[in-house]
Amino acid sequence: MNQKKALLVCALVALAVVGAVFWNSGQKEEPVPESLAASTPVTPTPTASTPAPAVSAPAPAAAVKPEPAALVPTAPASSESASMAAAGSPIKIGYLATLTGEGATWGQHEREAALLAVKEVNEKGGLLGRPVELVCYDIKGKPEDAVNAIRRMIFDDKVVAVGGSNYSGIQLAVAPIAEAEKVPVVSSSATNPVVTVDPDTGKVRPYMFRITYTDPYQGMVIADYLIQKCGAKKLAILGDVGDAYSEGLTEFVKARANELKAENRFWAFRGGDVDFRAQLTEAKAWGADAVALTMLYKEMGLVIKQAAELDWKPFFMGGDGYSPNIFEIAGDAMEGTFWLYPMHNDDPKLTGLSTKFEKEYGRKPTEMLNMAFGYDILQMILHAIGTAGKAEGPAIRDAIENTKNLQVTHFTWTVDKTTHNPLNKPGAVLKAVGGKLEYLETWAPQANF
Repeated sequence: MNQKKALLVCALVALAVVGAVFWNSGQKEEPVPESLAASTPVTPTPTASTPAPAVSAPAPAAAVKPEPAALVPTAPASSESASMAAAGSPIKIGYLATLTGEGATWGQHEREAALLAVKEVNEKGGLLGRPVELVCYDIKGKPEDAVNAIRRMIFDDKVVAVGGSNYSGIQLAVAPIAEAEKVPVVSSSATNPVVTVDPDTGKVRPYMFRITYTDPYQGMVIADYLIQKCGAKKLAILGDVGDAYSEGLTEFVKARANELKAENRFWAFRGGDVDFRAQLTEAKAWGADAVALTMLYKEMGLVIKQAAELDWKPFFMGGDGYSPNIFEIAGDAMEGTFWLYPMHNDDPKLTGLSTKFEKEYGRKPTEMLNMAFGYDILQMILHAIGTAGKAEGPAIRDAIENTKNLQVTHFTWTVDKTTHNPLNKPGAVLKAVGGKLEYLETWAPQANF
């Protein structure tokens, strides 16, 4: 009987073991939580292809959070940076960039140059004994996306400062949030004066800054050049009535033309329009001998091309909405057009940064201006954090506002406390010759602009 019981017990034990094995073999492995999986650094290989209007490849060792695919924080790279990360939490800096859609080539270059600046500071030991991390959202060139992005940066990611964007309308949308939460924002190509100065009060917006010059200065130069240099008697102005950048630039082109007592008329279009023949036909019939282009590169390229198709060749001049991609749109009609740009692409001061960019990403930069803007904005923010001695918004704001003679890649940066514009920043007048822009002259800026 005891022997039978023993055999029965052995049989039951064997069945239990077999059952457990069978049960486990049918289970899936418990997944790693997304929050843990996303914290693993990823080191992608730089691509050598020309940047497409999509999210560009992250810089080496970028940690990608799972929320939106467009959020790409930069994590410290190398074993040295890994040890730094253990010493303190990262200082997070945000960047608002258009990575997809119209204007993506600008945002991609700014983001990649900003990532390069972050990588360099981390390789030198970080800042204030802590690693630096870049948090970049794809805002798609839309104010509503930018508002969502900066809210997430401030409330979820806890950034202490923000770089970008390059649109005046977007800066005006995010300004109230930045002001309320005391986080400084340094824009790239946002040239409308109201970005940094409240038109209702006339007072500077305390947390809004810019690296470029403003529309009044651009408008003055464009009107001056077309009227006084080119001898224009009748100035046609084409602009987007729904865009803050275009409306601001148009206003100051008209103001300067009126000061010079030159005849001028404005022809409007709305964003998304691609046929400008009606406006051009009217301007030609009016007798315009020069056209001020106050929009972005896609529309400017179409206007120039369609004017040539109408066999009309007035003087054309555009502002910093220019992009090298305009040559693909306008083709041979670009020949002889004039452009105002914050810098000259062949400026020797950009050679070193361009070389570093190519080494990092495996391709030459095509948007030299935006590359310099993205890198230099980060230099300003990093300098301000170091000067303040702490990574806190109000202290960083004070340090930026009091910056004098900071040498960045393409100019010496002094902040005008009354406008938060850069003081005495030069502008270059360029001419399209043989499929590229050639430098003509530099216009000295005004004391305030």
